[in-house]
Amino acid sequence: MKPKTPIVLVAVLLLVAFASPARLEAQPSGYDVVDPGTLGGTFAWGNAINNEGSAAGFSTLPSDQSTHAFLWQRGVMTDLGTLGGPNSGTSYSPFSDRGEIGGAAETSTPDPNGEDFCFFGTQLTCRPVVWHDGTITALPTLGGNNGAANQVNNRGQVAGTAENDVPLPPCLQNQGLALPVIWENSAVLPLPLFPGDQAGVALAINDNGRSVGFSASCTDAHALIWQDGMATDLGGLGGTSSIANAINNQNQVVGQSNLAGDTIFHAFLWQDGVMTDLGTLPGHFLSVAFGVNSKGQIVGQSCSDVECRAVLWEGGVMTDLNDLIPPGSSLFLFEPISINSRGQIAGAALDMNTFETRAFLATPSNDNVGGSVVKSAAPSKIHLPETSRMLINHGVARKIHVRATPN
Repeated sequence: MKPKTPIVLVAVLLLVAFASPARLEAQPSGYDVVDPGTLGGTFAWGNAINNEGSAAGFSTLPSDQSTHAFLWQRGVMTDLGTLGGPNSGTSYSPFSDRGEIGGAAETSTPDPNGEDFCFFGTQLTCRPVVWHDGTITALPTLGGNNGAANQVNNRGQVAGTAENDVPLPPCLQNQGLALPVIWENSAVLPLPLFPGDQAGVALAINDNGRSVGFSASCTDAHALIWQDGMATDLGGLGGTSSIANAINNQNQVVGQSNLAGDTIFHAFLWQDGVMTDLGTLPGHFLSVAFGVNSKGQIVGQSCSDVECRAVLWEGGVMTDLNDLIPPGSSLFLFEPISINSRGQIAGAALDMNTFETRAFLATPSNDNVGGSVVKSAAPSKIHLPETSRMLINHGVARKIHVRATPN
């Protein structure tokens, strides 16, 4: 499939924006931004938030040699641990209001096929897991070695991907792909693929049990919604590939789709059988929608060839989130992943003072700063430490379980 999702190493990764013909007079409210800190290292990545305002992500430990999933709750960051291996990470999806968090964790056992399913470079077995109340629970696969859990809904259903014992075609190997599944009551339930596809992943699931994601062949990918054991193709924006990243309880679906010619992709909103191109910021050409809340607010990225910016779409208005945070903030917001029903946003930012990648939590404030703040300037050239480069690569690669596309 073309194009392969780009990796832009600076605080700019891939892909959301929204350009609507009707622009309302009201502007989005401003946001207060918090850096939750790290687990002792210099790198942290926020990627999920629930409706209670708890956030999750992953961070390096002291010396930056290992990465662990974390939960940030009421100002306290908690290390969620692993399954005996050195690394773990939470999913790029919302988690339940009861605090059940999906993700993947390494064991101490080398993968017998030499896979690096968790993308930490260790070639250790990577298991789908759910964390809850300080306990980590490994979920079953379909008979294979690896898997990853994504969104957990408020019914305890978990969307994700799991391997069986049949190897994928070489063109789909080492992509973090397996088979789309739902875990329910400790059982793993396989989901159907688009006809002709050979791998896939369920990325999100709403409280009505509808899940979304994609399945792929060696040449294309199909955004899918699963309901009652049936898969429905959501279509696309003219290209051969599309991916559904998130769904809310109103069955609004957001994601990304190639345009005609398969050279660029744009964010989309799918609702009532219709897919709408969400466009990009002026001067940008790529976008992706990562999250949508119960109010229809959408977060994601819009990218040029030199930068990606965090974007919020609300009520027909597309806004750079960097315009809505206090002007004295040192954070440049480049990847918002998840937005809850209160409008709080979790994501990743660059600290412009230290050039370290940090998690952020943005909470709507009472101050409307829309239009009054000069846009934060994206760095044109940054020389990041090798560890930071590796972890940004990991951040993009983990989204293969939840965002990216095959070759």
